[in-house]
Amino acid sequence: MFARLAEHYRSVVEDLVVSLRALADGLQQQGLAATCYVCGDDRDGHGASFVADLGDGHMVRFLVSDYGISWVESRNGRELVKFEGAEAIQELERVARVIRAGGLAPVLVAA
Repeated sequence: MFARLAEHYRSVVEDLVVSLRALADGLQQQGLAATCYVCGDDRDGHGASFVADLGDGHMVRFLVSDYGISWVESRNGRELVKFEGAEAIQELERVARVIRAGGLAPVLVAA
């Protein structure tokens, strides 16, 4: 059972890495600063660090690896919110939906 769970988690990490790369590309196409650094080779990404500057000093960072998943939003260097695990993935999905819809204003968590 544990081997199956470990393999499933690795698959989730790989899917998230692909999604983070696409999200960084989408933000860059909108003229925003966004990067996605991948750990491991292209075929077998073991994790990624995604960082985006959404303007007005608002930054988001999403980290995914074999060790965990986290989402941190900050404004002017002060942490606004931090999610881990499933909550971090839900926040990533929310932001991706907003970007696909073509807007960024709803992305902001706190003023």
